[in-house]
Amino acid sequence: MIKIKELTKIYKLTKKQMMEKKTKKNMMKAVDNLSLRAKSGEIYGLLGPNGAGKTTALRCTATLLKPTNGEISVMGYDTVKDSEDVRKRIGFLTNEIKLDPQFSPKYMFSFFGRLHGLDDKTIEERREKLFDYFGIKDFEDKKIDELSSGMKQKASIAVSLVHNPEVIIFDEPTNGLDIVTARSVTDYLRLLRDEGKTVIISTHIMTEAEKLCDRIGIIINGVLVMEGTLSEILEETKTKDLEDAFFELYKKHSKEEE
Repeated sequence: MIKIKELTKIYKLTKKQMMEKKTKKNMMKAVDNLSLRAKSGEIYGLLGPNGAGKTTALRCTATLLKPTNGEISVMGYDTVKDSEDVRKRIGFLTNEIKLDPQFSPKYMFSFFGRLHGLDDKTIEERREKLFDYFGIKDFEDKKIDELSSGMKQKASIAVSLVHNPEVIIFDEPTNGLDIVTARSVTDYLRLLRDEGKTVIISTHIMTEAEKLCDRIGIIINGVLVMEGTLSEILEETKTKDLEDAFFELYKKHSKEEE
């Protein structure tokens, strides 16, 4: 289980960043008082536009960033005080973290397996299972740099799951993938959920959130503006699909910000 309580993350902007954002303020609030729970045996989706704060929230949860304010716990461990215990229990994936292009998927899988303290037999068993599922076996000895973008993504997913983590945190796991590769990824996330694992993902793809997520949190400008199952969100917003619901909330929130 993941518990996020009143998470706020503030960044200090450089002069260049201030110019790019056309602001005189040297501080930016990326996440604003965010609270949510992702339960075991469910897929929780953070839905929002680019720059909404989804990635920042997940990075704080994965111990890569420290909250400015608030608390986060993963399987009962505090992400700041017990960061090492948290990292043992999570599989984290983001498009901005790339596998070394000069090594093969097989080498990288073994390397990260050893980092997680796995023995050779366990690493081999996990590799057989994951590489077979994602169709990596025929490419396992090629350099990462020689793989297609879809195969690179599948290799990254396999490596992030080498230690069979209890919690899976994926930041836009299907972004830029073809429809076949994306389907294999979402199907595997469902398998992980059915094994009782906690899965939290971020996405800006409405149809993906509708089909994949058990519960959805909609985040706009760092603020969680609505949370619930798809049917609850549609009922609350009086809309027919998630895209319409999102734009209703976006318009409402934008007016409140003005």
